Amino acid sequence: MSVRMPMNFGRSGAQESALDLLGHEILAEKAAALGRAGRRVEESLARLRESGEGEHRNRLLKEAAAAVHAYFIQRELCGLRKHDAVIREYDIPRAVLVRLGAG
Repeated sequence: MSVRMPMNFGRSGAQESALDLLGHEILAEKAAALGRAGRRVEESLARLRESGEGEHRNRLLKEAAAAVHAYFIQRELCGLRKHDAVIREYDIPRAVLVRLGAG
């Protein structure tokens, strides 16, 4: 005959609730950070598109690549590993993706 320990052995109901609450707070912060990163991508890509072929294009490409890179990292931290749909949705230019090594 085998004996198994209860799932919550050594933890009180209050400890379980606190861990649950902390987990929800962490998930909420991940989602908020993903939203902020997405807004930075939108803003940097808008500036890049408005610039045309001006003298500041190289700097704007760097900014857009940094924003997209940060967004991709945040997505991966949230468990979202495939970026194809996001690349299409944001219409991320190939010039930006090349700077990430993804183009």
